[in-house]
Amino acid sequence: MLKTTLALAATAGLSLVSLPAAADEFSEALSGYYDSQIAAWANDPALISAIAEQNAARSGMTQADIDAMDSEWRAQVGAADAPVIDPVLNNAAADFLRARVADSGGIITEAFTMDAHGLNVAATAVTSDMWQGDEAKFTKTYAMGPGATHLGDVEFDESTQTYQGQISVTLTDPATGAAVGALTVGVNAEALM
Repeated sequence: MLKTTLALAATAGLSLVSLPAAADEFSEALSGYYDSQIAAWANDPALISAIAEQNAARSGMTQADIDAMDSEWRAQVGAADAPVIDPVLNNAAADFLRARVADSGGIITEAFTMDAHGLNVAATAVTSDMWQGDEAKFTKTYAMGPGATHLGDVEFDESTQTYQGQISVTLTDPATGAAVGALTVGVNAEALM
């Protein structure tokens, strides 16, 4: 059903936001995929420790600092020299996420983690901006505390040329039970269904 709906939406130039039945079906599939495939590794020590380190290093940041870092990130997207972006793409947590993308058989299109400010910590590929703190993937997860999950709408992603939805969850330190950051995983709608 969803594959047919996706094809019809693409042909007609429609957004799936206007197709609630398909969105509901995909939300159920996303939720099931999270439970069966992502939940087991979402709070992996590689992710939690990388976020905890960033939280400690960025503890005194102001909104002006965050905005400046986000502006630098945006200016470096596509540039050969990217000193703000490179550490997010080239760390052990990013390698861990890339392995999960590879293991998914094409279902996961991207994955990234955010710290307590909503700034990227580790990513499988360059995101359009560094600060996710004003987006639902962060405001409906980390800001809501441990156990929070947000399922994004199916949208056409220009960079991957696929219809995808995002699963976002609060990441929790297993030792303390405290929220430390968030994880977002992009899922290829057609591959999942």
